[in-house]
Amino acid sequence: MGLSDDVGFDALYAQVGPRLWRAILAYTGGRRDLADDVVAEAFARTLEHGGSVRRRDAYVYRIAFRLAAAELRRPATTHDVPERPSWDDPGMVELLDAFSHLSPGQRAAVYLRYEADLPVAEVARLMGTSSGTVRIHLLRARRTLAALLGDDDHD
Repeated sequence: MGLSDDVGFDALYAQVGPRLWRAILAYTGGRRDLADDVVAEAFARTLEHGGSVRRRDAYVYRIAFRLAAAELRRPATTHDVPERPSWDDPGMVELLDAFSHLSPGQRAAVYLRYEADLPVAEVARLMGTSSGTVRIHLLRARRTLAALLGDDDHD
């Protein structure tokens, strides 16, 4: 996934943007408004730093996850409480409800590992943590999701 400095910003956005948005959506528990804002801000900050960033793909991920984490830690006020997203697929509602029981780190690790199909080392790099921490997040998340959703497949 590593993009060199000579790759243009448009190419960076085309390659990284959709996957990053889905990762942040999962990380925030389905909050589309927050995913939109965080991804836009992460790309704006990456563009702002221009050529001083060595690995822009990793940088934009790190910034997006940090921004999302900060927003999730921020105390909610009555005007900040978003409406529950409406989904046509009942399975998606059940999955997002189960995801809300995971920590933000667990949600990010699960999405990046299983949906984005990234190796653990790449997930760790994008999250700015160690491979061991990612493995722990994945183990705990699988246990929680199995308890909430059922463990039919033992997968």
